[in-house]
Amino acid sequence: MKVIVDGFGGDNAPVEVLKGCALAVKELDVDILMTGDQDTLRRTAEQNGISLDRIEIVHAPGGVIEVEDNPAKILKEKKDCSMGLAFQLLSEGKGDAFLSAGSTAAIVVGASFIIKRIKGIKRAALAPILPSDKGCYMLMDAGANLECRPEMLQQFGVMGSVYMNKILHIKDPRVGLVNIGAERTKGGELQTAAYALLEEAPVHFTGNVEARELPLGGADVAVADGFTGNVVLKLTEGMGAAINKNIKEMFFANAKTKLAAMMMLKQLKAFKKKMDYTEYGGAPLMGIAKPVIKAHGSSNANAFKNAIRQAKFVVENHVIEEITQSLEQMRQASQEE
Repeated sequence: MKVIVDGFGGDNAPVEVLKGCALAVKELDVDILMTGDQDTLRRTAEQNGISLDRIEIVHAPGGVIEVEDNPAKILKEKKDCSMGLAFQLLSEGKGDAFLSAGSTAAIVVGASFIIKRIKGIKRAALAPILPSDKGCYMLMDAGANLECRPEMLQQFGVMGSVYMNKILHIKDPRVGLVNIGAERTKGGELQTAAYALLEEAPVHFTGNVEARELPLGGADVAVADGFTGNVVLKLTEGMGAAINKNIKEMFFANAKTKLAAMMMLKQLKAFKKKMDYTEYGGAPLMGIAKPVIKAHGSSNANAFKNAIRQAKFVVENHVIEEITQSLEQMRQASQEE
């Protein structure tokens, strides 16, 4: 299997990208096709003792598309940048999946217009995996579509259900609609209309779920418009950072608390790992015709490695094909009514 990686996407590129890819080659038995300035990539690898075994570098003369750039530039002015070239290679079948920690907006535009959406999908959705008390849940959409229509939320629920079943092996994933109350009449027109459509979808829809229930395991798939989902995502990241900071300060306050920390070291490491986003790697861009993974902008080598693992699982478990089949069944059912 070959994963195409944008070598210059993210805050820690290219060194952490290279390290993560080298780890993936060693641990996951994959080949890497990395795009970017070849001289910089090779020099960085040599300076940091990073093996390029099974990592093929394809020179991208167009530089890097920055977060501040108009994302549409990925289609023309910057089509030969590291991300743009990676999308072109994926569209040509030179690899099985795509990974970047670069501009989210550019990834959404590039994936939607170069790779294309699955037939029938209204919009692609950014779907990060977030930790919860019962393991984890998928949040979609987390920011790709600030405004949504009810049928888009229905499709988000279907795609999320397929992913959680195939990749995380959750039987009948619970799909919840993020809302301000549990009653079916809560929310605005979007939420009430989406509620009715999700009831008809081929998923285990459990109704509305309030944001406070998500960290407690209130749903396996949390469906939301991109604005609401992004607020949930950023609040979750901030709360996680605040909790970790306060726990560290509490246990390192004095000699007694440091001793207590040593006694609880195993449990603290387990908790930190459970809450660590790098263990999940990245957010799949659901609804695209080929696997596209968006890694966190501050990803380290471990995060890149696990994002590649995620891409591998999506390919091996035929997630795209399963989503396509589920949508076709839903379409046929609606025509028969």
